[in-house]
Amino acid sequence: MLTNVSLQVIPSVPESKIYPVVDAVIDYIKSTGVAHTVGPMETTMEGDLDALLRIVKRAQEICVEQGAERVCSVVKIDYKPGGVTIDEKVGKYR
Repeated sequence: MLTNVSLQVIPSVPESKIYPVVDAVIDYIKSTGVAHTVGPMETTMEGDLDALLRIVKRAQEICVEQGAERVCSVVKIDYKPGGVTIDEKVGKYR
């Protein structure tokens, strides 16, 4: 069943390092092969909920590996019986 999970990571790093840390997380998300859309404030993923939550967990670890002393994240989950897709929400705008 498809679920949407949006993730915004806010790493505690000097301002000059924020984008490189966030880019490392986005690169990781891309490497997993899950469907995703990168936005200006968050990345929305589509897939199995358990798999997406593992990605969220790994994203925290990546931030720390990239030098963050702390990571605050905003996670949104859209789950419904029968599944939900990114396309059904924003396809008409593409």
